[in-house]
Amino acid sequence: MEKGLRAEIKQKRAFASLEEEVFLSLLRTADLLDQNLEGLLKTSGLSGTQYNVLRILRGAGAGGLTCGETSGRMLTHDPDMTRLLDRLEKRKLITRARQARDRRVVTARITRPGLRLLGELDQPVAELHRGLFRHMAQRDLKKLSSLLERVRAREG
Repeated sequence: MEKGLRAEIKQKRAFASLEEEVFLSLLRTADLLDQNLEGLLKTSGLSGTQYNVLRILRGAGAGGLTCGETSGRMLTHDPDMTRLLDRLEKRKLITRARQARDRRVVTARITRPGLRLLGELDQPVAELHRGLFRHMAQRDLKKLSSLLERVRAREG
């Protein structure tokens, strides 16, 4: 039985290039990983992007971050950061306040309930990560991480 991406997606013809195959394989893999995380987060009523924002704001500490700073640290691009923050604020997981010296700048900060929710998710998410990569040796994971960094370094 044939293995690999072509078999998974039931594609009859060969890929146009190795680069196309790698690109599609990365998309397929990212989707699989994302589906696993989304399934875990669903019990907490969070999306992957909301979880990412909460982790970013927790890492920022008491000073918080502006919308632009938060957006720049996201793992995946979200074109509507304002609505994303609106939803988190409505659930009281973050607060937002205008800066005194420049009222145009709004700073977001994680709240105690947001910190508590993240704390409850830390272990399950870590276990999910370990489970998804359990079958791979540490040296292979390091190599994969290094290769992915090289792909991102060519970006732009």
